Amino acid sequence: MVYRRTPAVQARLDATRDAIIDAAVALLAEHGYAGCSMAAVAERAGVGTGTVYRHFPGKAELVAELFTHVVTREVAAVEKAAGSHDGAAERVLAVVRTFATRALKVPRLAYALLGEPVDAPVERRRLVFRQAFRDVIARCVAEGVTTGELPPQDAATTAAALVGAAAEVLTGPLRTGEATAVEQLHTFTLRALGARDATHP
Repeated sequence: MVYRRTPAVQARLDATRDAIIDAAVALLAEHGYAGCSMAAVAERAGVGTGTVYRHFPGKAELVAELFTHVVTREVAAVEKAAGSHDGAAERVLAVVRTFATRALKVPRLAYALLGEPVDAPVERRRLVFRQAFRDVIARCVAEGVTTGELPPQDAATTAAALVGAAAEVLTGPLRTGEATAVEQLHTFTLRALGARDATHP
C-alpha cells in the first residue's frame, strides 16, 4: 500500500519546512555560516533537531536550500530595479546599486552569501547565485550593444566581470559597514561598460 499524504498533512510539513528555512536565514544573518548549526536552527524554529534532519540531510543541504530562497528574492529585486530605468547603462547601474545597497543592509547574511568559507553544496549554489545576477546584467548589456548605446563587447563576459568585481569590492564593507563602495562601484561599472561618466566623458 502506498501512503498518500493528505493536504492537511502536507500543509503542516510545508509550514515546518518554511519555519526551518526562516530560522536558518535569521541565524545566518546574525552569526554567519559557522553559527548556523542544525541544533541552533531547530531551537530558533521551535522544533526538535530530528525534525530538521527529516527535512534536510545536513547543514550544507539546509543552507543550500536557503540560498535558493534568498537568491530568488534578491534576483527579483534587481530585475525590478533594472526594469524601472531607461537605457542600458542606467539599467546596469540600477542592478549593481540595488545589489550593493541591499547587501549592506544585511551585511552578515550578504557576506555568507558572497564570500564566507562554506561547504561544497553551498559553494555550488553560490555559483548559481552569481550566474543569476550575471544573466540579468548580460541582458541589459546585450540590449545596449544592439541599440548602439554601448560599444561592441561580449555581454556575458562583461556581466560576469561586474558581478565578480561587485562581490570582491563589497567583501570589506560587509564587515565594516562602510557604504562608500557603492559610489565607487557606480564609476567602475560605467567604465567597464564603455559608457561615459562624470570624471571620464
